[in-house]
Amino acid sequence: MIVLAAGAVFFVAPAHAAAELKDYLGAAQPGEFFADADRFGPPEGSPPIVPVFSGERLRGYLYLNTDFANATGYSGKPISLLVGIDTNGVISGIKLVDHKEPIVLIGIPVQRIIATMNSLIGRDIRPIATGAENPPQVDIVSGATVTVLVMADSVVRSAVRLIRSGRVAGGSVAGGGTGAALPQKAIDFTKSDIRDWNDLLGDGSVRRLHLSIGEVSDAFAKAGNKTAAENPEPGAEDDVFIDLYAALVTVPTIGRSLLGNDGYDRLMAQLKPGQQAILIAGDGAYSFKGSGYVRGGIFDRIELLQDGSSTRFRDRNHTRLGGLAAQGAPVLREVSLFVVPNELTLDPAAPWQIQLLVQRATATREKAFQTFELGYALPDTYLKQERPAPSPPQAAASAMSPAAQAAPAGDLLEDPLWMRIWRGNVAAIGLTAFTLLALTAIFFFQDALVRRPAVYEWVRRAFLLFILVWLGWYANAQLSVVNVVTFTSALITGFKWEFFLASPLTFILWSAVAVGLLFWGRGPFCGWLCPFGALQELLSTVAKWLKVPQVTVPWGLHERLWPIKYILFIGLFGLSLYSVALTETLAEVEPFKTAIILKFAREWPYVVYALTLLCAGLFIERFFCRYLCPLGAALAIPGRMRTFEWLKRWSECGSPCQRCAKECPVQSIHPEGHINVNECIYCMHCQMLYHDDHRCPHMIQVRLKRERFEALSSPSMLSGGKAKPTITHNGRPIDRPATVDAPLPPTS
Repeated sequence: MIVLAAGAVFFVAPAHAAAELKDYLGAAQPGEFFADADRFGPPEGSPPIVPVFSGERLRGYLYLNTDFANATGYSGKPISLLVGIDTNGVISGIKLVDHKEPIVLIGIPVQRIIATMNSLIGRDIRPIATGAENPPQVDIVSGATVTVLVMADSVVRSAVRLIRSGRVAGGSVAGGGTGAALPQKAIDFTKSDIRDWNDLLGDGSVRRLHLSIGEVSDAFAKAGNKTAAENPEPGAEDDVFIDLYAALVTVPTIGRSLLGNDGYDRLMAQLKPGQQAILIAGDGAYSFKGSGYVRGGIFDRIELLQDGSSTRFRDRNHTRLGGLAAQGAPVLREVSLFVVPNELTLDPAAPWQIQLLVQRATATREKAFQTFELGYALPDTYLKQERPAPSPPQAAASAMSPAAQAAPAGDLLEDPLWMRIWRGNVAAIGLTAFTLLALTAIFFFQDALVRRPAVYEWVRRAFLLFILVWLGWYANAQLSVVNVVTFTSALITGFKWEFFLASPLTFILWSAVAVGLLFWGRGPFCGWLCPFGALQELLSTVAKWLKVPQVTVPWGLHERLWPIKYILFIGLFGLSLYSVALTETLAEVEPFKTAIILKFAREWPYVVYALTLLCAGLFIERFFCRYLCPLGAALAIPGRMRTFEWLKRWSECGSPCQRCAKECPVQSIHPEGHINVNECIYCMHCQMLYHDDHRCPHMIQVRLKRERFEALSSPSMLSGGKAKPTITHNGRPIDRPATVDAPLPPTS
């Protein structure tokens, strides 16, 4: 069924895309875009634009923004807008016709979004298309920043491209945007010397924007937002608000100096011909990434602009770096490498800007926004005249000396980027390794630990609390089914270890989980290393302490709810073969991002969903783990190949004894006594019972026999002294045997 559905998507989607503009016209009226317009003409050209007439007079054109510019929002799906533009290049109307943005569907009224977008109506796009003006900025709607930015960008960018194509307002192909003519100057890849930080900063190879808290407050005050000006960040006015740096690292000298030789070579090998990459670094109280940035999302605080075109970076364009390689470079809190998206062809010889969006809280749920620009112009010393820029990978290879090309990787001046990232996270890596060693010791010496139930309970609770607070909330090392999908996609499209090594904690944890699958199945991760699982169990412990009634799901229903998580995983995996981006969006079925990565600081529908699952876990322990977790299902499938069986059972388990089955926290023990390793989280509760001679019937019998033997072996019984304790059997006294080896009567 999944294969057929995927096939249907492949064959149906193109036909649907071709008909979108025509389909949307049925829901639009000419008067919505031009005051006195009365009819649409037939679509023209490709991508299609529709002329709009008032009688026989041409008033302008109507087009779909997604035909000309990327408009993928927070949901991972395009936001479709019909845009009207008159014959002079002025935006005349905007109509939202389709979107899948969750915050607009559930939280923010669509009228607020429409009102914000209507501020673009009446804007003349021709000066923006020629580069004489920067793109206009719309008012931001708190809670829907990404959605509004994407919509506004797509409207302006699509209009610019339409004008530059010459189809509207008498424009022509010019400027540095997509479709622009080849530059008269190009990067000179023959120059690749290594320079220190002060030299790069001194000649403009690296550009800087320095803002103090007071300067930002003054900007808000001049913009008329007194409330924002009076609510600055903590600190003195002279304290650094942000120290922002930018550099074009596709230039050999700049790239090799900042990234190192090996880092630069790896970057250039990944770029497409003509594609550029920018290094952005920052320090201070304000983050250019933003606290709301998540995997698959958009960096909503920075925007790249050139000649009236603009774009924002997404997660797939971003690589986090551990630091700067240039001698004398400062230690900065955030260092990131961004590949310019394909939607913007950046001309390295022309000036460009990084626009920083600054936000300040003015009320509980309201924010004010202000923009600042960091301008960049590549020094002429890095350029050559009247030759198109060669393919970056080829140029990078040709710029290397024969000795450098022949030298092994270890002879290069700098280590690979992933190595520098690992060196920058030594403490976190060391603590993670210690945590895994401690867990390994717990597993290998589990018998000694579970024989002491009180000690074991405190060890487990302390370990889970550490996993939740440090590994989850602090280090954000929460594994996800998205990691499984990404790994599979990489195997299909071209596997590279560097991509996975760039995130040290995630790589270490996945390596440990893979090894653990061979020994213990899914248990090590699901029961011990999952921060969200730890949160569920700790909350359940508190609930039991508060006497919250616990629900025991009937075995027949419980057994039939198990497959849900496997269905979810198979569905996500099958969808990933068609669209990884869409799969990442649907992977929100995991509340990990909301509860762990963002610590519930997210749009309310996601928070409500996560809290609902946690509330269910107060009554049914680990409710999400049992029935809904696709990652648990993904681990359970290869977990069946485990080599060893570490969980011990007595022959009486299941017949007649049902104690372990009834007390298992996740009901992973079948009534007949065997443990379902697909569902077991390896909490070891059953192993505590296994050794408990006051609760396990088998061990109770062993204890009673031992006590009888000890009583018969006591000195008073063997010495013939006066003290002769009475020995009973089935409530009746029996004679003391002559020797300790005498057999005892059978016990009932």
